[in-house]
Order: sequence, then structure tokens, then C-alpha cells
Amino acid sequence: MSIISLIIQREFVAKVRNKSFIVMTFLSPLLFVGIAAFVGYLSTMKADTKRVAIHDESGLFINEFKALNSKDGEYVYQDLSSIDVKSLKDSITKESFEGLLYIPKVASAKELENKIQFISNESPSISFIESVQGIIAKKLTHDNFEKAKLDTLAIKNAQAKVSISLAKASGEESLKGLNEIKIAIGGAFGYLIMMFIIIYGNMVMRSVIEEKTNRIVEIIISSVKPFQLMMGKIIGTSLAGLLQFFIWAILGLTFMFAASAFLEIDASPAAKLPPDVIQAAHQEFAGTAQMYIKELWGLPIATILICFVIYFIGGYFLYSSFYASIGAAVDSETDSQQFLLPIIMPLVLAVYIGFFTVMNDPHGTVATVFSMIPLTSPIVMLMRIPFGVPWWQLAISITLLFATFFFVVWFASKIYRVGILMYGKKPTWKELYKWLKY
Repeated sequence: MSIISLIIQREFVAKVRNKSFIVMTFLSPLLFVGIAAFVGYLSTMKADTKRVAIHDESGLFINEFKALNSKDGEYVYQDLSSIDVKSLKDSITKESFEGLLYIPKVASAKELENKIQFISNESPSISFIESVQGIIAKKLTHDNFEKAKLDTLAIKNAQAKVSISLAKASGEESLKGLNEIKIAIGGAFGYLIMMFIIIYGNMVMRSVIEEKTNRIVEIIISSVKPFQLMMGKIIGTSLAGLLQFFIWAILGLTFMFAASAFLEIDASPAAKLPPDVIQAAHQEFAGTAQMYIKELWGLPIATILICFVIYFIGGYFLYSSFYASIGAAVDSETDSQQFLLPIIMPLVLAVYIGFFTVMNDPHGTVATVFSMIPLTSPIVMLMRIPFGVPWWQLAISITLLFATFFFVVWFASKIYRVGILMYGKKPTWKELYKWLKY
């Protein structure tokens, strides 16, 4: 055990003293804050106003589009019905206008449904076309009602607006959107585990490849067992990664608060709203906000945090064993690409199942099964926990995870033991299978 602790210390110190590690540890929060500030600045910039020419021969829709013109609008509609269509097309070619909305004169309004054209040099956005179609359809529908001598106001008032309230079997009122909040909490923890595995698992693999390429491992392996060296690398790298994450969290929060105070920015969305609107919103949503807070505090927070630590350790150690064995089997990072895909695919599958299956049916067969499979359970189970998971499912999932971890460590140590001293040859899957028998 003392040998492993020495290896852990060596790996930790080597990673922490590395210049690139130090630079990225302190530079990354600045980059994140800078990108966030830049995105915020871009969001405040006014979009370029686009001019749209309208040639309305029917005279039915021009007022509808003019009513949409405003100072802050993205599109400005200009009535150019008096100008020849060919001249307007030439203006579009010269990029004087974003496009031309051509509405021909027809015998009946029914024909307009398929006769209207939008002429432009580039394909317009789907949202713009849908907006134009909606305006024209609304006007035609209104005219059709009037021709049929129907009371449009009565029709509008007759339209039913249904809002279903949610309640629990106990009689307490429930809230809409609570499932989305739960999946966001679980997804955040699952995503953190996945990123940690990918970033620092690759770091373990690169460390093994570097020592193997430099032949340093030949000296190290004469004093320690391959299994001890592999475990020391995994644990030492994980400790360095945790330290880096901790520093990022502290520096990130510090920079955000400092920027907010220095620039006198109120990060809350309510900062841009008038005082009367804020007061009305507070009165309207005070009760709802309290209910949301009550529901969030009712979540199994302790279980979520404890399971996060357990699955964090188990998931990282499991995948890092694979990364270490790959590093021992190859001579360069280029050669490792053929072995990385089978490792990354379960993580991608877990994220997909988490966001598309767990969200819709957290206790369904698919979600339950994949929360038990060790390669996907660190992400899928964390997404299920906010919805409430029976203790026996947690026990089975954790037991299978760590049992698989110990098996993979044994499995990986065999590949590591042989591959760490193999040079100049790209191993195949068949050769890796043979190494397991040595």
C-alpha cells in the first residue's frame, strides 16, 4: 500500500507542477468568464434591420405588414406596389432589399393560398416564412368569416383556453415543469461525471504512453508491480483533476462577482423590467415560487450528493482502467483512436438515454435497465434519482458498478502488464485477447 501511495504522490506532484496544468488551471476561468461576457455583449447588440419590399396587387395585406414596423424590429416592410415587379427583382439582385413579397391580384382570395411568392437571393429563415404565412392566413381567415357573415368577435370569445392543474394523490397541489427541473439537476451531475472521465481519462492514457515511449516505465516496472503502477496513475491523476476543478469553481465565482461589481451589472433578469412590472410579478408569482422552493427542498438532496460521490468514484475508476490499458497497448495517441470509440460510445448512449428516455419515463424499463448497467449507470442513475429511486435499485446498481470496476481492473492489469513493455507494433483486438491469457 505504501508503494501505491508513493506512486499517487509522484503522479499528483508531476501533474500539478506541469506548466500547462498551471496555465490552464488559472487561464480557463478567465476564458469562460470572457466568453460569457462576450456572449452577453452580443445578446445586447441590435440586429441589422432588414428591408423587405412588398408588391401587393390585391391591396389586402399591406396594412397588416406596415403595422409590424417598429424601431427595434428585425424586418421593415415597405409598400412598393406602385413599382414594376421587374424593377423590384433587379433591386433584390443588387441587394437593395432582403427580399420581395409578391402578392398577385386574383379573382378570389382562395387562389392566394398558393399564389404568393417570396423572392430573394438567399433562402430566408423558417421563422420568417412561418411569420409571413401566419399574417396572411390570419387576414384571409378573418375575411372568410366576414364573407360568411360570421361574428368574428363571438368566434374569438367562443375559443376555449384549457389549463390543467396538477395535484398529488395526497391532495397537495403540484407544479408544472418540475420534471424538467429534476432532469436538469440530474443531468448537470451526470454531465460533470462524463466530462471528468473524458478529460482526465485521456490524461491517464497520455501519461502511460509518454512513459512507455521514453522507456522510463522499464525502470519503474523493475521496482513496482504493473497493477500498482496503474492504480497509482489513476488515483494520482484523479486527485490532480479534483484540485483543478475546485480551483476553477472558486476562481469562476470570484471573477463573476468581481465583473458584476466592477461593471455595475445586475445579473438578474428583473433588472431590465420597470418597477411596477416587477412588483406585479412578485405578487403574482410569490406563491408559485414558494411552492417551487418547497418542492425542490423535498427532493432527495442528501441521496443525490452521496450517490454523486459514489458514482463519480466508481465511474471514473472504471473508465480510467480502460484508458490505462489502451495507453499500455499502443505507442502513440494516433494508434489509440481505434480503441477509444468503444469506450466513448457508452457515455454518449447514457447521455442520450438520460435526456430522451428518463425525462419521459424515469421509472420505465429502458431507464431502469440502463441505470443498472455499469457502463451507463453513473449518468443514467443520477438523472433518475431526483424522481425517486427505490433503495434496492440503488444497491444493485452500485454493487454492479464496483464489481465491474474490480473485474475491469483485473482485466486491464493483464493488458497493462504485457503491453507496457511492447514496442513498435500496433496490437489488434485478437492480440489483446491473447494477452489476457498470459
